[in-house]
Amino acid sequence: MCNLYSLTKGQDAIRGWFDGIEDNAGNLPPMPGIYPDYPAPVVRHGDGGPVLEMMRWGMPSPAFALKGKKTDRGVTNIRNIASPHWRRWLVREHRCVVPFTAFSEPLNRPGERSRPVWFALGEDRPLAFFAGVWTQWTSVRKLKDGETTDNLYGFLTTEPNAEVGAVHPKAMPVILTTPDEVLTWLSAETADLPKLQRPLPDGALQVIDPED
Repeated sequence: MCNLYSLTKGQDAIRGWFDGIEDNAGNLPPMPGIYPDYPAPVVRHGDGGPVLEMMRWGMPSPAFALKGKKTDRGVTNIRNIASPHWRRWLVREHRCVVPFTAFSEPLNRPGERSRPVWFALGEDRPLAFFAGVWTQWTSVRKLKDGETTDNLYGFLTTEPNAEVGAVHPKAMPVILTTPDEVLTWLSAETADLPKLQRPLPDGALQVIDPED
């Protein structure tokens, strides 16, 4: 499960992937560590075209996961898109893409403390996007804040490729590496989405030093 990623490219790099994008994200600093429930930039459909804005990482949890709980911390990674809980947000107006430059998966070995292993498309950490969904939702994320209404996002996962599977054999994010792939995710028919929920080819990712 990917619960940590980074975005170190600026807004110009994000805007360069889209024609006529509306930028409502403010002044974006480098974000070397984005964790669940953090605000981060997302590109979604707008009335006049794509919109770049900040959202909170973590989609609403299914009802069964909230039994006995007073807060909903959100779901960051989405795998089962056949679930009725997620199907409502797979329509075009709720699809989004999430810019990133690197992401991590936890390495768990017997007798050792878990540690993150970082992956990117290259040592220079080129920009890419996770395939995601978003919604506006009212819930209690933290007891001290009470009920809040937020724009929330999460991204899809799939089976891992060779590089990620060597560290985390259960899943990896669905990654889009070209403007055409981004456009396809945002515009495809809902029935075609399972075909887009696929891993990157083996060899497409590199393990990188998080301090580079």
